[in-house]
Formats: sequence, C-alpha cells, structure tokens
Amino acid sequence: MPTTPNAAATPPFTPTDLLPISRYPVPDPSAWPDDIRERILAVQEKAGFVPNVFLTLAHRPDEFRAFFAYHDVLMLKEGGLSKGEREMIVVATSAANQCLYCVVAHGALLRIYEKLPLIADQVAVNYRKADISLRQKAMLAFALKVCSDSAAVDDSDFATLHAQGLNDEDIWDITAITAFFGLSNRMANVISMRPNQEFFAMGRLPRV
Repeated sequence: MPTTPNAAATPPFTPTDLLPISRYPVPDPSAWPDDIRERILAVQEKAGFVPNVFLTLAHRPDEFRAFFAYHDVLMLKEGGLSKGEREMIVVATSAANQCLYCVVAHGALLRIYEKLPLIADQVAVNYRKADISLRQKAMLAFALKVCSDSAAVDDSDFATLHAQGLNDEDIWDITAITAFFGLSNRMANVISMRPNQEFFAMGRLPRV
C-alpha cells in the first residue's frame, strides 16, 4: 500500500527573502562610501527598493563605480536603439548565459519600457517567436552571435543589420551591451546574486 511521506524528513522551506543574496559579504550600509550611498539611496527612492546588484557590488567600491559608469553610458544614452531594445539585448543574451538575476531584473525593465507583459518571457525563451519586429529579431540574432561566437562576425552580419535600418553605431551599441552583460552575467552567476522578489511581478499587470 502507498505510504504517506514523512513530513519530518523534508527540510523546511526557506522563504527566498531570507536566503543570502550573494556568496560574498554584503557591506552594511554604514560602511558604504558617500558616493555609493548617494547612488543607492537615489535608486531606492525611485524604485521603492534597492536592486540586489547594488548591494552585492558594493563589496568592491572601485568596481562598483566602474561597473555602473559603463552601464549608464550603454543603457541610458541617446541613440538608434530604444531603451526597450537595449533591454531586449540584455534579456536574450543573459538567457543564453543562464543568468537568472539579469533575465529577471532586466526582463522587468523590458516589460515596463515596452508596456508588453509577455515580451520578456518571449525574448528569454525564443526571440524568434516573440512579438517583436523583424529589425529587433535581426538585432537579437546578431547579439546572440556576439555572445556565443564573436570571432565569426563578418561583413555579412553588417549587411544584414544595415538592411534592417541599423547603422554601424547601432551595431557598436549592440556589441558593447552584449559584451558588458557577458561580464555581468558571469559575475552574477559566480557570486549567486539573487534577484529581488519585486522584479518578478513588475510590468506584468497594468497599473491601477
């Protein structure tokens, strides 16, 4: 006869908000340098919470500053790629690199920028089936080639992107975003950076 599993033998479930957000020490806010404290508090005021990437990278202040300086140059600049398209690149390549933090966090931003609740899941799983334009599919195909086999990039890739209205500066941006988040993905994976729970629901339901 079937037996009932022994509940006592099952380890208790630990809520995700009680699990560590990094393998490495996370500095106490009292230890943050002034400029890093200012940056983190500004993010908290805008978002309503502090994304764990800020807390975990504060472990190394000089690298924190360099990381976010380059992040801002790539992701906040004006150019031929929209903010949503930049986030598409992050989500697609982070999924290829199996980076949970970046897929979840940037998936939330992608949903918000594009105002499409399904788009991040589509792009992360299979951008070819996503409800995006041919231009954006060409952009992501190139980004994933840079992600997995940059040595194979040649003039034919540029020609394909040019045919979709992307110019050489756009191609530089696609490449730089892919390369930068390749670094971010690897760091997040190795230090086991945990996504904030807030990210999972962001942009999925219309605001009321």
